[in-house]
Amino acid sequence: MEPLTSAGHSLYFESGLAELKILLESNKYSKVFILADEHTSEICLPVFQSLMDDYAEFDLIETSAGEENKNIDFCIGIWKTLLDFEADRKSLMINLGGGVITDMGGFIASTYKRGIDFINVPTTLLSQVDASVGGKTGIDIDNVKNMVGTFTLPQMVFIETEFLKTLPERELLSGFAEMIKHGLIYDKTYYEKLKASTYLTPSAEDIYRSVEIKNEVVTIDPHEKNLRKILNFGHTIGHAVESYSLANDENPLTHGEAIAIGFVCEAALSIKNSGLTKEELKDITVYILSLYPKYDIKKESFDTLLELMKSDKKNEDGNILFSLLETTGKCTFNCRVSIADILSSLDYYNSL
Repeated sequence: MEPLTSAGHSLYFESGLAELKILLESNKYSKVFILADEHTSEICLPVFQSLMDDYAEFDLIETSAGEENKNIDFCIGIWKTLLDFEADRKSLMINLGGGVITDMGGFIASTYKRGIDFINVPTTLLSQVDASVGGKTGIDIDNVKNMVGTFTLPQMVFIETEFLKTLPERELLSGFAEMIKHGLIYDKTYYEKLKASTYLTPSAEDIYRSVEIKNEVVTIDPHEKNLRKILNFGHTIGHAVESYSLANDENPLTHGEAIAIGFVCEAALSIKNSGLTKEELKDITVYILSLYPKYDIKKESFDTLLELMKSDKKNEDGNILFSLLETTGKCTFNCRVSIADILSSLDYYNSL
């Protein structure tokens, strides 16, 4: 597959990490670090090393897995580790992992000594089609998602479907939600194609199309001033539900499970606020519920969810702003929605 180019860096697909080998052999970097969590280092690092022909000239920095660890405390620990390893500004960080590693690793690299180069090698479907692309880095504060971060592009991104063979079914389903989103907001034909496919074996072509859609949007609007906001469809409510679940559930929702809830709620909001038809809402609702487990959004959580939504980065002048569907395959943004409508959308989901 042909690489995609975004703002001067390239995204490589099924390349066998060939371009990474060339880069490392150029001796451009004084030190090379791989950031991974304990699962990635055990399961994915051997795959990475086999693709790299057992290239071993790197230092491994291992962190704990999970969204709950994407915070400033873990960043401080990794910054200190970089200092201990005498990392200078000519160092390179390779983020080998899912969305937490690519988000947090990019943030750590973009701020260490005012910025060192980093490369994303996403190992989950979610990070391949979303977190690794577009230059957003970030960490969570008090369970509020991505409250501190930067817009900093990686030097390269490498998407290898070989890593997907290491994933459990639930993680594949989580990543598939972002692929569904890309169809809903940008390409109805692609959405219909996904409905006829399976998340268990996502094709390289479909992954490529998802990345292509995101890349087209972020190339037009790299700093999320306008069009890029459509990528937040499902995320205003979805992120709030995800944060609530992370803080309160013994087995928290995955990102994909949470934003799938957001798709249904925000599609319901789209009927009154942006012109989606009832038939389209029914189609989206039936499809999402056929894939993702129903979650009980407790009435007593509504106030907390609203407070989390009020912390959303897209908000302006105290208004909760949504990206909503005009029709399947077309999205608008900066939609002001009443509190009553938001609560009604949560009730709609609970009624299903």
